[in-house]
Amino acid sequence: MVDLYSIAAPLLRRLDPETAHRMTIAGLRVAPRPRSTGTDPVVLRTNVMGLEFSNPIGLAAGFDKHAEVPDALLGLGFGFVEVGSVTPRPQPGNPRPRVFRLEEDHAVINRYGFNSQGLAVVAGRLRKRREQPGVVGVNVGANKASEDPIADYVEGVGELTGLAAYFVINVSSPNTPGLRTLQARDSLDALLDRVLAARSNDDVQYSAPLVVKIAPDLSPENCRDIAEVLLVRGVDGLIVSNTTTARPTMQSISRDEAGGLSGAPLFEPSTRILAEMYRLTEGKLSLIGTGGIASGHDAYRKIKAGASLVQLYTALIFQGPRLIGQIKQELADLLAADGYDNVAQAVGADAANE
Repeated sequence: MVDLYSIAAPLLRRLDPETAHRMTIAGLRVAPRPRSTGTDPVVLRTNVMGLEFSNPIGLAAGFDKHAEVPDALLGLGFGFVEVGSVTPRPQPGNPRPRVFRLEEDHAVINRYGFNSQGLAVVAGRLRKRREQPGVVGVNVGANKASEDPIADYVEGVGELTGLAAYFVINVSSPNTPGLRTLQARDSLDALLDRVLAARSNDDVQYSAPLVVKIAPDLSPENCRDIAEVLLVRGVDGLIVSNTTTARPTMQSISRDEAGGLSGAPLFEPSTRILAEMYRLTEGKLSLIGTGGIASGHDAYRKIKAGASLVQLYTALIFQGPRLIGQIKQELADLLAADGYDNVAQAVGADAANE
């Protein structure tokens, strides 16, 4: 697939971003699917939330929204893949155009709006790959027209129980009206109360870890409230962060499009929030760092800020799948240079040095 991408890249860059994305998915569906050649460096192996990862580099939600090609993506060398966001009922999302490349800024703006083929379709696909190796998590969301968004999350986790290695409660997409209000203390507590109550129901066993994904556009008070709720409720992990509605100084003509901004401009703000959440949760939660990662050095900074795992997506649009191997090798070299025997030893290292 890497070589095929090199051939196809000039064509894909000429297409509008959404069409190019669908063509990439189509290519992954038909391309040979060997597992990634070689073995990941031992220093990258890690256990997080009770799950074994051959390396801590994951693909963020948003690429494989409908669980069409998780095994092909694992075969490219990712340590884990997150599919979704998936909503209980199918919905088309926002009108096109809804995604924009910001070439000069190595960034993307999207306003997809949880376009989803729905739980039934995603469950069917995950059921077919149940015996396959590899960590595949599922990011669940709420339908735009839902009268009870919290019930959508409960339904999503319940419907996909036994099919996901972990679940992500996505309350931070900026493209579904009102969704981010679920990050507020009382709303988040009520959401987790209902999801975790169902988890303890004798009729339903939610054995997969539960993770919450937050926005980077949070005040210090928001961060404190979220940390307290997650710790009290006993959630397993936290993803920091989703896309941003902020618009730092950028060069691209599409910089003022509505939607969530991802890529290089998100790296610094998302890493600051990551470090703050690591401090506030006292290292008691497994953190997944995402936002602007484009190199092994970027991944290492997230890890030293408190991330046990990291995710990327936007950088792949500009650099292609060779980036995965490059990040892993660079990260392994950086860990070895600092005297670490295992990536887990570096988690939160910068916080410890403050």
